[in-house]
Amino acid sequence: MFFKLSDAFHAALDRTVSAEVEDRIRRVPTKLNEYGFDPFGFNPDVAKYLYSAAYPIYKHYFRVETHGAEHLPGDRVIVAANHSGVLPWDGLMVALSMLMEADPPRLARGMAERWFPTLPVFSPLMQRMGHVLGDPQNCRELLGRDEAILVFPEGVRGIGKTIWEAYELQEFGTGFVRLALETGAPIVPCAVVGAEEQMPSVGNVTPLARLTGFPYVPVTPFFPALGPLGLLPLPVRYRVYYDEPIHFDGDARSTSDEDVDRAVEIVKSKIHRLIQYGLETREGVFS
Repeated sequence: MFFKLSDAFHAALDRTVSAEVEDRIRRVPTKLNEYGFDPFGFNPDVAKYLYSAAYPIYKHYFRVETHGAEHLPGDRVIVAANHSGVLPWDGLMVALSMLMEADPPRLARGMAERWFPTLPVFSPLMQRMGHVLGDPQNCRELLGRDEAILVFPEGVRGIGKTIWEAYELQEFGTGFVRLALETGAPIVPCAVVGAEEQMPSVGNVTPLARLTGFPYVPVTPFFPALGPLGLLPLPVRYRVYYDEPIHFDGDARSTSDEDVDRAVEIVKSKIHRLIQYGLETREGVFS
C-alpha cells in the first residue's frame, strides 16, 4: 500500500514538471557527480520541479519580457543587476530569464547573503536550484567551471529601499569587478524594471530587524496589516534588459582601488541607462 501511494505521489509530482523547463535544464552544461549533484548542491532532478513551479509566475503573473538575451555568452560570465522589491523575486525572475531565453540556456548561480543559510527549508531548496553563499571563493570556483554568476552589487541596500527611492541605484560593492579581473570573466550589465513596484515599502522597522537578525523588516501598504497575505507581490510586469559584455583588463592584485572604482562606475552607469530606457519605453507598471 505504501509503495502504491509513493508511486502515485511521484506520478502526480512528475505531472507538475514543465517539459520546456526540463529541456532547458538538461541543456545546461553543468558538471555533476555520480549522484547527480555538483559541488555546490545543484541537482537538476530537483531543480526541474522548483523552476517548473516558478515558471507560471514568470510567464503569467509577472509576464516577464526579456531584451538582449543574446548578449549572454555560453561560458564564464558575471551578470550584474540592480536589486529591489523587498523580497527577492527579481533574482528568481532574472534566473528564469537566463534559463528560458538565453541560447544556450544559462543556470544563474545567484550569490546569497550571509544570513541566507539560516533559513530552514528555503535555503537547501535554493541550493538545489543553483544558488550559493556569496563567498569570493565560491565565485572563483564557479567561474573556473565556466558558470554564470548572478550578482546584485547593491546587496540589501537595494532590495530594502523605500518606494521614494525607486530606481535610485545604491552604492555598489566592488568585489565583482575584482573577481572579473582575477578570472577573466566578462561582466554583463542587467537591468530589472518592474520589481520596484511589486511591494512598495514605505518604511523599515529597524528595532525588529535587529531583534530578528534580518537586514530589514519592511512596512508596506499591505504588510503587516494583512499578515502573511501582505507579503504577496503585486502583479507588475517585469522587464529584464541585458547589455553587451564588458571586458576589463588588468591584474586583480595590482589594479588600484581607484581603477576598480572606475570600472564599477562603468557597469553602474550602463545599468542606469538600461533602467532609464525601460522606464521611458514601458506603457505602465502593470502593462
